Amino acid sequence: MASILVTGGAGFIGGNFVHYWNAQHPDDEVVVLDALTYAGNRSTLAGANRTELVEGDIRDQDLVETLLRERGITTILHFAAESHVDRSISGPDAFIDTNILGTNALLKAARAVWLDGDGKDHRFHHISTDEVFGSLGPDDPAFSEVTPYAPNSPYSASKAASDHLVRAYHHTYGLEVTTSNCSNNYGPYQYPEKLIPLFLLNALSGKPLPIYGDGMNVRDWLHVEDHCRGIEACLERGKPGETYNIGGGAELPNMTVIDRVCAEVDRAFEEVDGLADRYPDAPAARGEKSETLKTFVTDRAGHDRRYAIDETKARGELDYAPQRGFEEGLRQTLRWYLDREDWWRPLLSA
Repeated sequence: MASILVTGGAGFIGGNFVHYWNAQHPDDEVVVLDALTYAGNRSTLAGANRTELVEGDIRDQDLVETLLRERGITTILHFAAESHVDRSISGPDAFIDTNILGTNALLKAARAVWLDGDGKDHRFHHISTDEVFGSLGPDDPAFSEVTPYAPNSPYSASKAASDHLVRAYHHTYGLEVTTSNCSNNYGPYQYPEKLIPLFLLNALSGKPLPIYGDGMNVRDWLHVEDHCRGIEACLERGKPGETYNIGGGAELPNMTVIDRVCAEVDRAFEEVDGLADRYPDAPAARGEKSETLKTFVTDRAGHDRRYAIDETKARGELDYAPQRGFEEGLRQTLRWYLDREDWWRPLLSA
């Protein structure tokens, strides 16, 4: 039996990881540290076994040190982050505070307890993003672990800084760390400001589907459960001090993703009884196409054109490969949102 600390564990990826870890390691104790901001939700952890939720800020070094000592924690999974690019453009300070200062406070706490204290075997795993590498041209090779950093938004710049801090604590102090840089995640429990749940819920309510620019920005899409598997592989087989790219193998233009969301919504209205009564404002409730809601809007400032992940290193060293194709994963995700209105409806009401 082990005890792990999951920062941001009431959020999207962190919450999915808690449920995944419960299923794969049922004897382990999980401590979730989450500030429960707008993107943190207690209900995401409903049904999680052997899990304690501590409401608190990762910048509170004393709190983190207390948790590490009192719970005997030797593994930190650091998910907590401000992650919405649009919000970083309008208000970058929160991203600096959480992503940089918060990561530094966690690292200081880990060093104090694990290195200056009992010296136990330990691991600090840091979850980062492919956005730190900047933007690719249409024919550029995919991001690898040696691609130079070139962040283009306050969000990606703050994540790049946190990556460098994690690396520095390993090389300077000997902290046992690993870092994973992931591509665009999707799946259950994702806050409705992100593309797939936003477009799904807008299609159900008959609201416009706002498409930035020409809609041809390209992303690699990673189902969150595959991401959790990749993180588990980093913990079990990753080498301290190394970074690993975790991708989904589904490089698609945003317009293609949007068209598939619309098609899956329309399919659901044909296959699921009662949807027209539940969502009467949806075009699909009237036998019309959800794609009629598509609306082009002014492009985001500094919008990166293309991301792509080269996961050769993760495949070779971690034996990682995504198991869920995008079409299957998207269909399962949309049906999850249809089944879990009790989870997302309060978020929209708030």
